[in-house]
Amino acid sequence: MTPRIKLSALVEFQRRKMRISRQPNMQGAWTQTGSRLVDNVEFGSNPGGLRMLSYVPQGLPPGAPLVVALHGCTQTATDYDRGCGWSDMAERSGFALLMPEQRRANNAHLCFNWFEPGDTGRDRGEALSIRQMINQMLEVHALDPRQVYISGLSAGGAMTSVMLACYPEVFAAGAVIAGLPHGAASNVQEALGAMARPLDLPATIRARALRSASSYCGVWPRVAVWHGEADTTVHPGNAEEVAKQWLGVHNLAGVSPQHGIGDGGEKLQRWFGEGGAVQVAVHRVVGLGHGMPIAAGRKAGQCGEAGPYVLEAGCSATHGILAFWGLPTGGDAMPKAEILPPGRPEQADPRAPLSALAQAWHAAENGPAEVISRALRAAGLLRR
Repeated sequence: MTPRIKLSALVEFQRRKMRISRQPNMQGAWTQTGSRLVDNVEFGSNPGGLRMLSYVPQGLPPGAPLVVALHGCTQTATDYDRGCGWSDMAERSGFALLMPEQRRANNAHLCFNWFEPGDTGRDRGEALSIRQMINQMLEVHALDPRQVYISGLSAGGAMTSVMLACYPEVFAAGAVIAGLPHGAASNVQEALGAMARPLDLPATIRARALRSASSYCGVWPRVAVWHGEADTTVHPGNAEEVAKQWLGVHNLAGVSPQHGIGDGGEKLQRWFGEGGAVQVAVHRVVGLGHGMPIAAGRKAGQCGEAGPYVLEAGCSATHGILAFWGLPTGGDAMPKAEILPPGRPEQADPRAPLSALAQAWHAAENGPAEVISRALRAAGLLRR
């Protein structure tokens, strides 16, 4: 009996601490991070060394859904939230928000290490850190474990593939934006190749990477894929390879999709399961480069603001993803909130070596071929 009493007391202490941390401060409703997001320090062993940021709307009832959103390279969780409008939608739609954040100590350009075996296996590294954050959110805020959803952009999209593969029992559904399939790479050279042009593999092979990531034998998560057709950083062919993985585990690889136009005007393919629900969807945005498509603003159907790798496209992937998951997207537009000046941003160590992979992701002004060659040279994988 004693351990149970201690655990109950610890949980109640954590809940009180989280409630206190969400109270408005003297200057408004935004925290010292420069956003609504709250910094959570204690959530487990954190083997991946990640930072846990979250937002829980005031008055959110028990049993609410949890949305996990993973930023892209060079972004912080605050950047990604402000760009995509995730916390605004948490207020409108009624869900708790978890936004893991990479640290420069792990990656000089804040990329999740989606291709490193030590960070992409079940109960290892960054994947386990994110899983521990989810556990913390579910326990402290009494959220519904059957309604956990995850999405991510770019490197965050590739890490979303990792999480869905390693912990399929945790997630009801996910969304991969400008990302890559799980198992696409296990080192820098393979990562660069997959980004430049992915291998065209059968769905059975792609699905094998999912099945081998855990011993799971249940119902697989539903997955939506978003990708810009003009993306020169992560080849648009990766959208098809991600879809193949999930079509394979849903036994839909031989089924023809329903073609159509999405609410934002994007090209849309959908595959339906036996119950009539969409199991896999692919959204291709014409003319969009590398980034998250948004419809910036604060009216109905809009959220967020354009910025690096968050691109005005006239369609809101944030809304589209929530609708795919079955979460509400309506509600009144949010009033403009007062934003406190952010604290000193985390600075890159000028002595840190430039990651070869980061060069390929974020220095595309000279074209993908030159970027990849330069990155390979920096990694010592290509002779000068």
